[in-house]
Amino acid sequence: MSNLRLPYAELSPEAYKNLIGVMRSLEDSRLGTRLIDLIYLRISQINGCSFCLQKHADSLRKHGEEQHKLDSLAAWQVSDLYSPRERAALAWADSVTRIAETQAPDEVFDALRNHFSEAEIADLTFAVALMNAMNRMAISMRL
Repeated sequence: MSNLRLPYAELSPEAYKNLIGVMRSLEDSRLGTRLIDLIYLRISQINGCSFCLQKHADSLRKHGEEQHKLDSLAAWQVSDLYSPRERAALAWADSVTRIAETQAPDEVFDALRNHFSEAEIADLTFAVALMNAMNRMAISMRL
């Protein structure tokens, strides 16, 4: 039995199709599927979206990510399992997801430049914005 409040994908098919289109374009970006799913998983942890947590954890496992790395994601800041590139991306994802509190500080943005091109930073920021939008739709509509 579904607790879905509204079938939002059916009620706004063009908007939903376009969000999925952004997701697909990001899957083909230079960021790579594993990094994007790691970012999506982290954002879904922050936002508390159980549907997205399961989806992106499953995808990461399918792409070879080790379970102990997924288990430590909530405390990535103090874990040595994440590369400097992943850490920069996770810090940006955390900061942009909590933008009302953080205002996306310069030091977090500047750290990205050591690991990502400008195009990759743009893609990463689109990925963060997209997952926040998807989480908000899923949570508010009780997916």
